[in-house]
Amino acid sequence: MPTLEFIFRLLAAMAAGGVVGLERQINNKSAGFRTNTLVSVGASIYVLINVMLTENGGDPTRIIGQIVTGIGFLGAGVILHRGINVQGLTTAATIWCSAALGSLAGLGLYMELLISTVLIILVNTAFKKADKWFMGERKNKSDKNERPFE
Repeated sequence: MPTLEFIFRLLAAMAAGGVVGLERQINNKSAGFRTNTLVSVGASIYVLINVMLTENGGDPTRIIGQIVTGIGFLGAGVILHRGINVQGLTTAATIWCSAALGSLAGLGLYMELLISTVLIILVNTAFKKADKWFMGERKNKSDKNERPFE
């Protein structure tokens, strides 16, 4: 692989992870800009190493399976249990998605990288509003159930 292509793939991973991380940073989440960028770039580096080693034959998907497992452990570290409440699941899932973005970049799948990045940001922004709307409905129903005589 030419050095310029290597650099371009790393920059694509950095941009995708950075955009996702920026959204998390703006929303004051524990894994923000730097974390998501590094996860994406790191995954891309591993995929690029594997792609270069398997240019003459081999299975480049083997390392991706290991990235999925490794990032699972990293994501588990951001999940917090506080009584019956669990926090950090979306952050953990976003870190996992950033690793997938890095893997796409490392494989040179740029259109897929762009589509995936947009969808991850859409889920983290638009679905957050939907969550609040659903939780508001649930809260309103529970308020009515608690005060049946009002």
